[in-house]
Amino acid sequence: MVWKVIEIHLRRLRHNRIEWLLTFVVPIAFFSIFALIFSRGVGGTPRVKVALIRDVSVAVEADSGFTSLASLQCDEVILTLRESEGLRLVQDSDENPALDRAAGEDLVRRGSATIAIVLSEDGEELSAELLNDASDQVASQVVSALVMRAMLMAKTEQMQANAAHGGPRPGGAMPVTANEDSTAGVKQARFEQPLPSEAIRTAASDSVPIEAATIEAAASEAVSGEDVSGEDVAATADHSSAESLMAPPEVKVVNVMGENKTNPVISVYAAGIAVMFLLFGATSGGGVLLEERENQTLERLLSTQMTMDHLLLGKWFYLTLLGCVQVTVMFVWAQLVFGLDLLGNLDGFVMMTLVTSAAAASFGLFLATLCKTRGQLNGLSVVAVLTMSALGGSMVPRYVMSEGLREAGLWTFNAWALDGYDKVFWRELPPSALQPQLTVLMATAFGLLVLARLLAIRWETS
Repeated sequence: MVWKVIEIHLRRLRHNRIEWLLTFVVPIAFFSIFALIFSRGVGGTPRVKVALIRDVSVAVEADSGFTSLASLQCDEVILTLRESEGLRLVQDSDENPALDRAAGEDLVRRGSATIAIVLSEDGEELSAELLNDASDQVASQVVSALVMRAMLMAKTEQMQANAAHGGPRPGGAMPVTANEDSTAGVKQARFEQPLPSEAIRTAASDSVPIEAATIEAAASEAVSGEDVSGEDVAATADHSSAESLMAPPEVKVVNVMGENKTNPVISVYAAGIAVMFLLFGATSGGGVLLEERENQTLERLLSTQMTMDHLLLGKWFYLTLLGCVQVTVMFVWAQLVFGLDLLGNLDGFVMMTLVTSAAAASFGLFLATLCKTRGQLNGLSVVAVLTMSALGGSMVPRYVMSEGLREAGLWTFNAWALDGYDKVFWRELPPSALQPQLTVLMATAFGLLVLARLLAIRWETS
């Protein structure tokens, strides 16, 4: 008898496609998605979007006809960063002379760049500031290591060049080899964050072999070179230049956003969870159509003056309103318990919540009219919602995904909804900046509602 029970269930499994799907396909699909996310299986390692800004003073070059060591090192650092496979330059001060520190900060605030790299020359010292978007907790570690590596390589090459030419010139200056375009930025950063020691160790270990003994030896050779003027002033300048070469590079990470937020990432989690459960609620509400068809309630409704257009629009408005209430409850709870600033960004929140709820309602009705039974809808909705949530950023932040997965995520309206909420609560941009997200979500809502109406024609004819 036990075998009979097993045989019955095996036969049910063989004829039930939804059970096959949930038992074998869904686990493999989600394993593959998360494996691709964390193993960089599609698109390779994600490249950080950066803006490269050169903030230099050309007064020394114009007066003396020489280029400072910091300027020469800056040239080498810029070349190295441009060739780095881990960075994707979205703006460059050499290509856009109007790009200064303030413009770089604006790029970071608007999300056009994750980090703006500002290279500054102060006499013979070259320093770097990373204007960082703190919502991406990985990018600052990666970019700071790459910048540190490039600066260490530039210093080593400069020391070797000085040693080969018998020591540095007075004041550490070298002949001008090219005219350098420069712009000055004077906007003060909001608050500073010291470079993590782990990033420094990573940069040093990834760079060309640079050891303390090598640096000291090269600096000693530079100091012991032939004195140009034979005077103590020149010797002092040589020693000062050598000491500047031996000094570790200065790299500071400056967070330009989030200084007034008590819990900066709470809006990301609130939006991700709210959108995912909004989709589950919409598909569950759309399933009522199938129940009404199975118990012949739909037939009785259509036999009155109510048409299918009236029925679908009524359900769509109800699901949209229910979704708005659901998301609002989530964000009100986030404000009361976790300190999210909902009232300060109420206009953008209302706009994003309306279009997101409308798109989710259309999605639920589309799946309901696509399926024949409630069981089919349950299986299909689980696969669709979880897949879109994984690719769209509701489960895993999109900044840890490769570029290929990020582009794939744009086919889900989870990604567009989360980008919109990110602009509202994290970047605090005006409602006019939400135009791309609002357009895509409204088009999705309209398109899926039209498809649902076309699929519902079969119920009218039957």
